Amino acid sequence: MKRSSGAGRLTALSTVMAGVLMASAAYGSPASSEQNVTPAAGVLPQVAVVDMRLAGSKAAGSGSSGTETAVERCRTGALAARVGAVDAGAGQRYAPLVVTNRSARTCWVYGFVGLIMIDRNGDALRTRTRRESVQPHRVTLRPGAGAHARLHWTEVPSGRETRCPAAARLMIIPPDEVAHLEIPFTAAVCDDGRLDITPMAPGTRL
Repeated sequence: MKRSSGAGRLTALSTVMAGVLMASAAYGSPASSEQNVTPAAGVLPQVAVVDMRLAGSKAAGSGSSGTETAVERCRTGALAARVGAVDAGAGQRYAPLVVTNRSARTCWVYGFVGLIMIDRNGDALRTRTRRESVQPHRVTLRPGAGAHARLHWTEVPSGRETRCPAAARLMIIPPDEVAHLEIPFTAAVCDDGRLDITPMAPGTRL
């Protein structure tokens, strides 16, 4: 990925990441993540991000033998991500954001992802992630299994927009994690960088 000059970009992305981690920390339990919480004004002047609830877990109970290891939440390092096929029509775009358990152990995901769009120069774009009012549910992922969230955006300029910034990559930040996932994402996202998203659901297709 082509990157813009060093210190300025590093400072900008560091600021963004600090805000993302603060936003994620606001959702300390599955109960709190189900509330429609809006980040305080001024916390992220260019990027508004909601969390991906891959949070702590009770022991998962398939264990008939009583000796199986408890199923834990999926950590960033256990996940791979991709954007699936885009369904286009009348300026609207829909696509599955797929996360796959690439580890050798079963784990689970819960809730909404946090997103930051990045342009071809490596700079963060304004990103307004809006959670759709869908009840989250825990999704258990065996090794190699995947879950998805539905992404929606529009490529039709609105208001005073004359053109929409072009994204080249997408940063995905699980809550309570320092590490992130970064994947290709080629899209011109209008409405001031708005991405609508549902909570994680079973399967890899819409």
